[in-house]
Amino acid sequence: MKRVVVLLALMWVPALVFASHEGGQSAPSMTGWKWANFALLAGGLGYLIGKKAPAFFQGRTAGIQKGIADAARFKADAEARAAGIEKKMAELGAEIEALRTGARKESEAEYQRLREETARQFAKIQAQAEREIASAAKAARMELKTEAAELAIGLAEKQLRGRITAEAGRGLVAGFVKDLENQAGAGRGVS
Repeated sequence: MKRVVVLLALMWVPALVFASHEGGQSAPSMTGWKWANFALLAGGLGYLIGKKAPAFFQGRTAGIQKGIADAARFKADAEARAAGIEKKMAELGAEIEALRTGARKESEAEYQRLREETARQFAKIQAQAEREIASAAKAARMELKTEAAELAIGLAEKQLRGRITAEAGRGLVAGFVKDLENQAGAGRGVS
């Protein structure tokens, strides 16, 4: 409020000076009034600038300093992220090599496991084949023995039929029955 009163007073001073000259005195030169008006205007502007400018410039300076600090912080964050990315990129080659090495080891282990499994399956199949071959050989031997026995019996029967007469056949049967009776009698005496 005091400022408004001071400004009004400063504005009225030239008007009062001009009014006193109108009263009968000769007209003052306009150059003095112009200088007075300029001084008043410059004083008013100087007062306003002196009053408002420091706060404005301090606020502006604070804003600029805050912007600089934020930019520095953002720059530091960006550099830290860039360093982290570069570090990850450097480690990526080692990580890829480690994955390749692991994949190779797993592949070799799987190859070895498949080889061992194949060898076990082969041994199992070979053992099964050997058992089947042995079984087939045994069956063939049995069949061969049976056939040989049948042939021997047939041949013996043929030879016997040609040599044995009815009389000799009865004598053989009687001898066989007598042997059976002797064996049956000996079996009773033992019990």
